[in-house]
Amino acid sequence: MLIVERDMSLMQNYLEENATEASEPLNGYKDWLKSQKLSEHFYEESDGEFKKSWGLFLAQEAKRYDMDPYIVYELIKIESGNTFDPHLVGPETKYGHAYGMTQFMKNTAPWIAGMADLPYKHEMLFDPYYSIQLAIVYLDFLQNRYGNWDKALTAYNRGIYGLEAYIQQYGHAKSSYAVKIQNGANKQKYVAYSSN
Repeated sequence: MLIVERDMSLMQNYLEENATEASEPLNGYKDWLKSQKLSEHFYEESDGEFKKSWGLFLAQEAKRYDMDPYIVYELIKIESGNTFDPHLVGPETKYGHAYGMTQFMKNTAPWIAGMADLPYKHEMLFDPYYSIQLAIVYLDFLQNRYGNWDKALTAYNRGIYGLEAYIQQYGHAKSSYAVKIQNGANKQKYVAYSSN
């Protein structure tokens, strides 16, 4: 219980220090209840690997950015290989490793942190709240830039130039990565809805 309280305190401090205006006003009590339900759902779906405090943070931040929390959860699930391990180091690529549960590269993370008005230090990529925040800010940027989830998610996975190369090669942005995340999010919504 003390760990959850500490995590909740850290989350509250983080939110207060990094508050921005929501596209739609947060509705205190009602939004908190929805966030708790989402958090419980993610916790249960992950067999306890995705901590409840992470789910609360994800739900509140997704609401703040007017983003589908199920998309964010499924992205984290896929990026972490279904482990939700905040200390994950991805395999070596020609660009280096990716870090944390949302798998940011050292060349991408600093400018996304800048967009989020957050400090950047490499070790922060292993903080689950920081990692979730970067993922949401980057997804928000990509969704606003491209206007659809196929392009936004493919760009998250392959990079912006990788998206362009993918479209040039296949004539569309409907990558297996984007489809898997969107299908997973739709399944999660159905399961959450049918269990209420």
